[in-house]
Amino acid sequence: MDYQVRDEEVRVLFVEDDPAVAQMYKLKLELDGYVVTVAPDGEAGLRMAREDRPDIVFLDIRLPKMDGFAKDIPVVILSNYSEQELVERGLNLGALEYLIKSETTPAKLSKGVEGWRSEPSEPRRS
Repeated sequence: MDYQVRDEEVRVLFVEDDPAVAQMYKLKLELDGYVVTVAPDGEAGLRMAREDRPDIVFLDIRLPKMDGFAKDIPVVILSNYSEQELVERGLNLGALEYLIKSETTPAKLSKGVEGWRSEPSEPRRS
């Protein structure tokens, strides 16, 4: 098992409207030692980010109530949509990275957390 013990608690906010997708990534992140909270829509995600101050946010872009582009904190976008216009828009708005769900395993997402937390400068697409 890949379970890792961390010296400090790393809090992750996962904003995803599909409960099965959210649970899959949440499980892997928790097994790797992260504390994960899931928000079911953009409005709840924004509120939770402001209240709980997570260390990193994973954000879908097409969400109920408020889409993932209406944000005011740096995030990693995790989306089904790979259209170049959406990728560019997300990165131009300050996303650390734009990931495509079909290309991003829970393990890849979990492995990236420490890097995204330590390098919040240059946006990129995986």
